[in-house]
Amino acid sequence: MANSFLIRPIEPRDDAAIAAIIRSVMPEFGADGAGFAIHDAEVDMMSTVYAQPRSAYFVLEVEGKVLGGGGVAPLENAEPDVCELRKMYFLPEARGLGAGKAMIARCMDAARGFGFKRCYLETLTGMDAAQALYRKHGFTPLCAPMGSTGHHGCDRWFIREL
Repeated sequence: MANSFLIRPIEPRDDAAIAAIIRSVMPEFGADGAGFAIHDAEVDMMSTVYAQPRSAYFVLEVEGKVLGGGGVAPLENAEPDVCELRKMYFLPEARGLGAGKAMIARCMDAARGFGFKRCYLETLTGMDAAQALYRKHGFTPLCAPMGSTGHHGCDRWFIREL
């Protein structure tokens, strides 16, 4: 596989691929029970949901195939300057290309453009590579969740200044 990749805004034609990626990657980490994003209604219509104000979702494309994605949106029931890094998942073949770093940068740029000052994210024990990536890019651990994502299955929370 080539080490080149493209990060671009999601389009309606990407919805099925992104839904399949989310439903493939989350169980890999035991995140398929109640209280995880895999059950969110938006999974099947990501392009529509992230067309809302102050929201953006990007897909990772390698050799013309969608292999991952990530986005930002306002954190529900939180201060208006806080966004959430949401649904950032990559298939195994997309890992190790530097795409995670690039996706975080793209999402943080979008968040700053929407006027957010802080970015929150939730993850879980066992997603060690993801947590290392988040820490490397300025996210620091929190002791408790913020907002009301409905993802009570997550047990690790992070925040960073934008």
